[in-house]
Amino acid sequence: MARLAPYLKQHENYSGPGDARPTATQIVEDQGLVSSPEWAGRVVLVTGCSPGGLGPETAKAIHLTGADVYMTVRDAAKGKQIADEILADGKPGKVEIIVMDLASLKSIRAGAEEFLRKSGNKLNVLINNAGIMACPYGKTEDGFELQFGTNHIGHFYLFHLLKDALLASATPSFNSRVISVASAAHRGGEIHWDDLNFEKIEYAPLKGYGQSKLANIYFANELDRKYKSQNLRALSLHPGGILTPLAKYLPSTQDLLDDEDLAKMLKNPAQGAATTVWAAIAKELEGKGGLYLDEVAVAEPTPEGKPYYWGGYDKKAFNPEAEKKLWDISLKLTGLSES
Repeated sequence: MARLAPYLKQHENYSGPGDARPTATQIVEDQGLVSSPEWAGRVVLVTGCSPGGLGPETAKAIHLTGADVYMTVRDAAKGKQIADEILADGKPGKVEIIVMDLASLKSIRAGAEEFLRKSGNKLNVLINNAGIMACPYGKTEDGFELQFGTNHIGHFYLFHLLKDALLASATPSFNSRVISVASAAHRGGEIHWDDLNFEKIEYAPLKGYGQSKLANIYFANELDRKYKSQNLRALSLHPGGILTPLAKYLPSTQDLLDDEDLAKMLKNPAQGAATTVWAAIAKELEGKGGLYLDEVAVAEPTPEGKPYYWGGYDKKAFNPEAEKKLWDISLKLTGLSES
């Protein structure tokens, strides 16, 4: 299969946020899907739609298609404000909020039940966008290290609660999709099989983040392998470098801006959501899965010696044995079983 990279030219030269690289809205326009009859009635759920992040930009762009968009938020008032702003585009399709905290299995269960009730047990695209990054050590309500528990376990659990809806909504002509927002940080990550919660080994915030982002990729790859025969596909991606509230725990964002090469690679949130939206709606990705994307393209292996913020993927990102192992461990950790 030839590499899919429809915006290769726009990514040849970076000049920082707002440059020629496409926005999420442009992806919808270029796909010819604004107020699309084929998207009317389809249902998309986007996790993590906090103000200033990639979630609202993702939801905003997808709503242009005419689909019904549901957004998970922790703060109902802030979520409603975002929903009202999106609805101001005048396009058909719902925009509704679901209160959910990905660091709590109880909250995820309640949110999933509310979503299924509101959507009529329908779901065409699940976008696992929510995440935390490089935070101080802590644990979720259920005892998982915060980043592993929120970024991986929370989405793994949510998927299983919504799996039947995704499978029931899938058709041979439009496969259901699960999109996991990972990161180039997976390249520096490893799965600490004997100490997933950093209870024995020394915790470093970026080490925890790297583990959780590698886990996002493994989850997507194994999901795709398990369910592609039932018209359910999964993709993972790196959105790029974007200074959103996600970066609040980094020691100094000024250091990033002082690095001229890195500063040029940074995107604004509208550009940062472009690869996610492409993964969710692109016609050229129909029937495809088990791929890692970046720069609105199917990613290539990272060239040797490139800095951590460079695009591409590490060879460890594709490891069927490790992917299955993490899947099975995650089932046990969440008390789930597969029929």
